[in-house]
Amino acid sequence: MHWSRIAAALLFSLLVAAPAAFGETDAQGFVRIRPDDVKWGPPDALGVQTAVIDGDPSKPGIYVIRVKFPPHVMSHNHFHAEDRHALVIKGTWWTGTGDEFAPDKAVPLKPGSYMKHPAGAHHFDGAKDEEVILQLVGYGPTGTTLLRPAEGLFGRVD
Repeated sequence: MHWSRIAAALLFSLLVAAPAAFGETDAQGFVRIRPDDVKWGPPDALGVQTAVIDGDPSKPGIYVIRVKFPPHVMSHNHFHAEDRHALVIKGTWWTGTGDEFAPDKAVPLKPGSYMKHPAGAHHFDGAKDEEVILQLVGYGPTGTTLLRPAEGLFGRVD
C-alpha cells in the first residue's frame, strides 16, 4: 500500500474511531451540543485529537468534525478530494498553501475566521504557540493524501 494511502487511512481511522459528540436531540430532530458535550477521540502520537460532531466522514453525505492541535504541531503538505470548510473555534490557526512546508510563511487566522480548502488544493496548517480547535465541514467520504508520505501527516514546529 502506498504511504500516502496508509497515512490517509490512519487519519481516517482516527476520525471514524472518534466517538460522536453527545448532545440533546429534540422531538423535531434539532441537535444541541455544548462544548463540554464533545467527545474527543484519543490523541495521536503528537497529541492531535478529532471529534465527529455530525454525520459519518467515511460515508457519502455531509460531515462535521473538530480537530484539536496541541501547541507546536502542524500538518505537513496534503490535500483532500473534496472541498472542506474550516472555522477557527479556539486559538490562532496557522495556514499555508502550496507544495512547500514553510511554517514561517503561514497566515494566522484568529477565532471566528473561515477558510475554504478547495478539492485537490495543496496545503498545511496547525498550531504554533497555543492550542487550536477547528470545525471542518465537508461532503464524505473524506480522505487525506500526503505530498511527501515519508514525513507523516503531523510534525512538531518549534
